[in-house]
Amino acid sequence: MDTTTPTRVVVVTGAGTGIGRATARAFAGQGATVVAVGRREGPLRETAGGRPGIHPFAADVTAEGAAEEIVRAALDAHGRLDVLVNNAGIATGGPLGTLDRSVIAPLLETNLVAPVLLTRAAVPALRESRGVVVNVSTTVGQRGWPANSLYPATKSALETLTRCWAVELAPAGVRVVAVAPGPVDTPIGLHTGLTPEESEEVRVWQLAHVPMGRLGRPEEVAWAITSLAAPEASFTTGAVLPVDGGALVF
Repeated sequence: MDTTTPTRVVVVTGAGTGIGRATARAFAGQGATVVAVGRREGPLRETAGGRPGIHPFAADVTAEGAAEEIVRAALDAHGRLDVLVNNAGIATGGPLGTLDRSVIAPLLETNLVAPVLLTRAAVPALRESRGVVVNVSTTVGQRGWPANSLYPATKSALETLTRCWAVELAPAGVRVVAVAPGPVDTPIGLHTGLTPEESEEVRVWQLAHVPMGRLGRPEEVAWAITSLAAPEASFTTGAVLPVDGGALVF
């Protein structure tokens, strides 16, 4: 009888940069097979560079049918799915008076609708493997952030989904957890639409609210994600783990 443990298969969205890249590499470093999902092939190839366990898969998570396509690709190529990391997100926004449908719709589609549809598509395979969903939220959603209400609102909703899905899927042996990063040194700020001066003001405000006095590193968030997804965390579900240098309790 074959008693070897099968190689875990992990899907990571938003894997081209930042937290997603670090997470894909961390899982691969543990011996997992990683399907690295992102919109652009170039950054995905950089994520996978020199790491045969990482397999780039270019897809827009907000596109019609993308969720089913991503799950099908993982299953067709690797035969199973053990971990889904819903990391892809955008942080555009602005003061209330500037918010219109052109700003609201992409945020909701990327940060909220895409994780719902991808998790729904992945659940049958995760039932088979008794797998794990890890949602990437933000501690920004736990406090008021002037002129940036929409982004943390989508992430707070993702935390609610985490708790609800944890209860709903527990009888099937599927765990659902979340990691809530604080200010982390990633390129996400480049896509907010802020000027360099405005971005610097945001960073100063963030650092003033982080007791540890520095930005986090993507690898520190990746450690939390891989740890919550580990078999040793098998009695943990519905949890939202802050990785924020103490910002949440400050």
